[in-house]
Amino acid sequence: MSKQPQQRRQSPQPHPGQSDVPERPGPSRPAEYRIEDLARHSGATVRTIRGYQDRGLLPRPERRGRANVYRDTHLSRLGQIAGLLDRGYTLASIKELLEAWDAGRGLGGVLGLVAEVERPWSDEEAARMTRAELNEKFGGTRDDAAVEDAVELGVLVRLPETPDEFLVPSPQELAVAAELHAAGVPLLAISGHLRELRAQVEHIAGRFLDFTTEYVFQQYLDHPPTDAEATEAASLVRRLRPLAQQTVDAELARAMRALATRYLRRHLGETAISAPADAPPATTSPAPAADAAEPVPLPAATVRAVRELVGAEHTAAFIAAAAEREVRARTMDALATRR
Repeated sequence: MSKQPQQRRQSPQPHPGQSDVPERPGPSRPAEYRIEDLARHSGATVRTIRGYQDRGLLPRPERRGRANVYRDTHLSRLGQIAGLLDRGYTLASIKELLEAWDAGRGLGGVLGLVAEVERPWSDEEAARMTRAELNEKFGGTRDDAAVEDAVELGVLVRLPETPDEFLVPSPQELAVAAELHAAGVPLLAISGHLRELRAQVEHIAGRFLDFTTEYVFQQYLDHPPTDAEATEAASLVRRLRPLAQQTVDAELARAMRALATRYLRRHLGETAISAPADAPPATTSPAPAADAAEPVPLPAATVRAVRELVGAEHTAAFIAAAAEREVRARTMDALATRR
């Protein structure tokens, strides 16, 4: 595989009002450039410029005698390529976009769509925290291994200019970790759980993107979009942005309620079967002690079989009804044998 020429990071400053797309250089710059001058003004290397020419990303220079002459259009195009590379585009996709732009379709809408997708998908703001504050938040003990784990996960980000301070991209996530630690969970167990959770959440995010791409965005992505199409797609991203989190929040709440109830019953014993949580509180006076509910040990296999048959919410009622039916049947048998 051939190595792609790489743009140096010193890309020119964008023209006011246009993202990453300088229009014309200032008056102090010459209207014509040798390749060395073009490299100096653009921040690209001579090798990179020639590589872009070979790939069709940059127009060929004008041949004047034995010299190649570049113009402001070449400088502007190098600025566009640098901006798109910084946004994560490959050289192949940049070529398609630039060809579409040359055909009169424009890049403004596409760059607006990219900016919309790259925006933070949460209103949460990052914070800073010193090492001393971090230690205090987690019980006052210094745990270098846990800190390194958090840095690896991106929960903490080191600040080179202040080695004793960290950037916290999600203070809420760190607060959850602090609460779990205060409840007795070891820090390394928390980071291990986060790794597992992150993999599952990324799978959910990927499925949501696949789903919305198939039914919503494919029409904009199967060809280089026009300015109007890219602007419309960006508007759809803004509308659909909160839906993923809202759906996950609702489903997580439903699952936690159901699973927490099952976990509680399992760990307290299969006999801890109570009325559904939605049952209204009793308003009548307490029943006589003789009629009060009384836990009765039941085989775990029996309870599981009933749960699979009628569901967890009907298990208690089914067992009570079955027992009542058996009692009545035996009473009827006893009355019949007395004749």
